Amino acid sequence: MTVRSDEIKRGVQRAPHRSLLRALGVTDAEMERPFIGIANSFSEVVPGHMHLRGIVDAVKAGVRSGGGTPFEFGTMGICDGIAMNHEGMHYSLPSRELIADTVESMARAHAFDALVLVPCCDKIVPGMMMAAVRLDLPAIVVSGGPMLTGHLDGRDLSLDDVFEAVGRHMAGTLDDEGLKAIECAACPTCGSCSGLFTANSMNCLTEVLGLALPGNGSIPAPYSERLRLAKESGERVMTVLKDGLSARRIVDDRAIANALAADAALGCSTNTVLHLAAIATEAGLEFPLQRINEIASRVPHICSLAPSGDHHMEDLYHAGGIQALMKQLIEAGLMDGAAATVAAASQATAVAAARVVDPDVIRPMDRAYHPTGGLAVLFGNLAPAGAVVKEAAVADTMLRRSGPARVFESEADAVTAIADDRIAKGSVIVIRNEGPKGAPGMPEMLMATSTLAGRGLAGDVALITDGRFSGATRGAAIGHVAPEAQAGGPIGLIEEGDTIAIDIPARTLILEVADEELARRRTAKPPIPPRPGVSGYLARYIRLVSGAEKGAVLQ
Repeated sequence: MTVRSDEIKRGVQRAPHRSLLRALGVTDAEMERPFIGIANSFSEVVPGHMHLRGIVDAVKAGVRSGGGTPFEFGTMGICDGIAMNHEGMHYSLPSRELIADTVESMARAHAFDALVLVPCCDKIVPGMMMAAVRLDLPAIVVSGGPMLTGHLDGRDLSLDDVFEAVGRHMAGTLDDEGLKAIECAACPTCGSCSGLFTANSMNCLTEVLGLALPGNGSIPAPYSERLRLAKESGERVMTVLKDGLSARRIVDDRAIANALAADAALGCSTNTVLHLAAIATEAGLEFPLQRINEIASRVPHICSLAPSGDHHMEDLYHAGGIQALMKQLIEAGLMDGAAATVAAASQATAVAAARVVDPDVIRPMDRAYHPTGGLAVLFGNLAPAGAVVKEAAVADTMLRRSGPARVFESEADAVTAIADDRIAKGSVIVIRNEGPKGAPGMPEMLMATSTLAGRGLAGDVALITDGRFSGATRGAAIGHVAPEAQAGGPIGLIEEGDTIAIDIPARTLILEVADEELARRRTAKPPIPPRPGVSGYLARYIRLVSGAEKGAVLQ
């Protein structure tokens, strides 16, 4: 077992280092044990993180009982719901890189032997996993867990219902009292919002990637079982360290393929494409977008959670959790059970005792919601480098659609037009200059899609953007159009009234304008200037960030 912490605690020259450790209260006995860094994203502004002090205390207890010395440190974390639809959303995706850099910096500077990563919400989960594979240390993720489902008048609620209620209020079909009732009921506990949005999608995939113990994705945040999982994770990291099972030995090509298979079966958030691409990049792996379609073509969509279905994360937990879904996929030959995991000798071993308790939540293969997986990548002259859609959340009537473009240079302009009834049925809304460089920060378009849904247009209007969508989005919402407008992508050449043809089953996105006309427009179009007033971190981010097709990683 490699003990990196010896670099700061062994030998005469390390007396100053030991002196500082003693100032922390570290005893001689603790000095002899491996040092385990615990990254805690606790804050008092994110509901998913408000309870993480208790989770981390449980992790520390597990590390100590396993023979290690724990050291907690903090990372940032942004609540996407609170950051939505204002300046804050420009910082959401870029914060992922800051989180990865923070964990890397703390682990290297303090010579930790292993890590336990304690995130909960959207960008924090992938940011911490990116750091783990970048560092190639033994690491385990234990999240804060999903929020319990809200209830009102016999109806289940989650955060997406509140956003859609805003659209209904704009349309005059919901009064102030009704809106407040939904607002007060939708988010009843701590934890990541209760649907299969981005946070829960990524927490589920921590198990599939092999970096978390069974149950991490679905055990509800308020359950004491979550604390037991945290203790077990702290204990288990000591075994993982002893075995020398570092993050890159786990997150290999098989793990990424397994994650894409689980993603297809679950119908996860489109943001998982960005995050899996970024994690693969840190692990030194290729991540061609065509692979998503290849795997989705043979993996059926067997679990439909909000926003595309009626079930929520606690239903998945009671149905058997991610481990039951994984076992079903392994037995069907759709997932590699020999892949490595921190939980056991192999993934097949880790989930051997799992079973599907509720086949209405985790359906058998012959009763799948859809014969192919939840996500699709579209290609064509409008998206030469790809565009992503959550096919599982698209109504059958919208899978193939052709209509005139309504072009907007920002989400705010599009939302205003939707709210003012200036969008006709059959239109294709185009929101551009919202990509990683153009926005900057590739903000989510949840307010636009929710306003469409709230006004009853989700089944009649498609939306495409070089930005991205919240995991709470449903409908024909096509994001990550690449190259983005700022990088000279064809989305920047669309003019009002151009016909856009969408064929999700055929995986195509076509701008029905002649190549000669597009070439003329490209020649005549001046370069898009950067957004005014961008400074600080975002100015640096613009200079360094890659396109969405590469995961929007810093280069």
